[in-house]
Amino acid sequence: MKPGKLLALINSFCIILSTAAFSQTRVIDAHVYHLRNSDNIEWKDVNGIPQKKLLLHFSATQISSDQVLALYQQDVKQKWTVQLNDTILGNLQQDENSMLTYFSIPAAALKNGKNELLIQQADTTADDIRIGEIKLIPKSVNELLNEATIEISVTDRSSKKLIPARLTLVDRKHALQPIATRNDTLLAIRTGVIYTGSGKALFNIPEGTYILYANHGFQYGADSVKLIVKRGDKIKRTISIEKEVPLEGWISSDTHIHTLTYSGHGDASMRERIITLAGEGIEFPIITEHNRCINIDSLSKALNLRQYFTPVAGNEYTTAVGHFNIFPLKADSIVPDYHVNDWNAVVHNLAAGNSKHAIILNHAQDIHNGFRPFDPVRHVSVSGMELDGWPFPANSMEVVNSGAQRFDIMQLYNDWFGMMNRGNFLTPVGSSDSHDVSRYIVGQARTYIRYNGKDPANIDIPNATNHFLDGEVMVSFGLITEMNIDGKYGPGSLVPAAKQVRASVKVMGPMWAIADSIFLFANGQKIRSEKIDSKPVKGVKWQKTWTIPVTNQDVFLVAIATGPDPAKPFWPIAKPYQPTSTEWTARIIGSSGAIWIDGDGDGKRTSAHDYAVNLLTNFDNDFPSLLNQLAAYDEAVSVQAASLLYEQHRLPGSADMESILRNSKPAVKRGFMLFLDELNKSKPAR
Repeated sequence: MKPGKLLALINSFCIILSTAAFSQTRVIDAHVYHLRNSDNIEWKDVNGIPQKKLLLHFSATQISSDQVLALYQQDVKQKWTVQLNDTILGNLQQDENSMLTYFSIPAAALKNGKNELLIQQADTTADDIRIGEIKLIPKSVNELLNEATIEISVTDRSSKKLIPARLTLVDRKHALQPIATRNDTLLAIRTGVIYTGSGKALFNIPEGTYILYANHGFQYGADSVKLIVKRGDKIKRTISIEKEVPLEGWISSDTHIHTLTYSGHGDASMRERIITLAGEGIEFPIITEHNRCINIDSLSKALNLRQYFTPVAGNEYTTAVGHFNIFPLKADSIVPDYHVNDWNAVVHNLAAGNSKHAIILNHAQDIHNGFRPFDPVRHVSVSGMELDGWPFPANSMEVVNSGAQRFDIMQLYNDWFGMMNRGNFLTPVGSSDSHDVSRYIVGQARTYIRYNGKDPANIDIPNATNHFLDGEVMVSFGLITEMNIDGKYGPGSLVPAAKQVRASVKVMGPMWAIADSIFLFANGQKIRSEKIDSKPVKGVKWQKTWTIPVTNQDVFLVAIATGPDPAKPFWPIAKPYQPTSTEWTARIIGSSGAIWIDGDGDGKRTSAHDYAVNLLTNFDNDFPSLLNQLAAYDEAVSVQAASLLYEQHRLPGSADMESILRNSKPAVKRGFMLFLDELNKSKPAR
């Protein structure tokens, strides 16, 4: 062979090798790192000492087209920037879920030879994140995302009809996968998540191996398909799901719903919010923007999704002294003056005492504008007493807010018990407080309201609201706990006096949720508890009837079931966004509303506070006599008696009280000491 031809052949061979090398994905760093740009620990669930930033050096060859920087991220709450040499590629997604993120690298940003990648936080707010598995992919983001086409239909297994749904796409490591879609007004898309209002979705993804889940809110099961995708594939699949938790006579409601459009934060547009409501099976959604009254009826009809729900205009009355959701309202309702500084003004502006509106105290343990409604500085939880003397302005309160988790899932329930014993007969509420498409799931916590109609598009709003105000509800966050007394009295009922009652309790949920514990409370005191055999079954997970003796005192009964985090990519539980500890274990919960037992037979609900008031009417500092009378009642009445004595400045100190209580009945002693202990804990705050 002539030298010239040999040289040409060698050059051609080198070009082929070079092109092949450039076409291959390159792993820059396969490790996953723990980062935190703060000396304060956010979460203790990560081993080792975190790095304050990630600085990587790698060699590369510049090419004339854009490339992709791909990486894995998890638990990102704050702003973190990604910088290649002198070019800011963008920010990590502020989302706690595990996901892949793609950044476009302009051709000029990558250098021949040594390159530097820097990932760092924009401030020093505690934020423990995981980041890594960083790859360089020699193609544009558009080319990468459009390697294959997937067409999915989701049907109801019973009716065989298409159904609105949530689709969740994860890779082999269960990280959410970026998706490309064509313009479709009935889709709401985020990394790894597609909500489809029509039951159909057409989207594109890179080649790879994935699991695609489909679900339709809490009452439905989830199904999945494995997708092995090659470049150029066009894959078509149908996924069928079925209702696993039949709840005849109940409608699902989320009473705390926002959008980016009107709240100014989060990421869900109003169009996307409507699609997510249909996809999550919310039949009675309450739209509660901050100090605004918004009606989504016309847009819901334009999208042909109004058939799935009856939307209700509400308002999150957002003040410096708490947030309160009010419904139902008219779209043109005048928003009350929210420039208030105490609850007297809130009561005046909302007319809570004479209103037919639901007025819900939201996230009572969260701090907004430096104010926490049930802060120990102003509130004694065990007795429901306001230390500043303000009147309580609501007729309902959130006991579960899935967008504002508490470290103790029972904390808000215990607050509710204290309020009920105080004589504030409040409807318990589950809600999502969602402003987002997928970071916080709309309807993840929800309230089921007793309602006999079957058409979700034509719910009688005043009628459903009245049932809500009467306490005819159940609260669901992954589980349902349904209870009736003597086979006919449910939440909101007053059960006639009898020597004993039969409390029938049923715990339900989809197959993907597990219950492990069930409790029965009387006036907030645990009187029954059992472990539930944790098996993945659909529908009824546990049921039993307890015989409960009845005394001459009225009590309210509440059944609560809990279980472990399902840890499903289509139902992720968000960590508390206002941490009060560095350790947290996610739990699910479902509760009945309150059922009252008319123990004294007077035909009305009598609170523990009412009994205590009557006992103290003739009290003349004769503690032995008072304690003797209190022995006929439960612990809650003693708590209220202690609370009243404190308000009258007649309650001895803890040391003296121990001596006075020495020979009293255990329930009486516990009641007084519980109040004193909590009161003493509030003093440092004051």
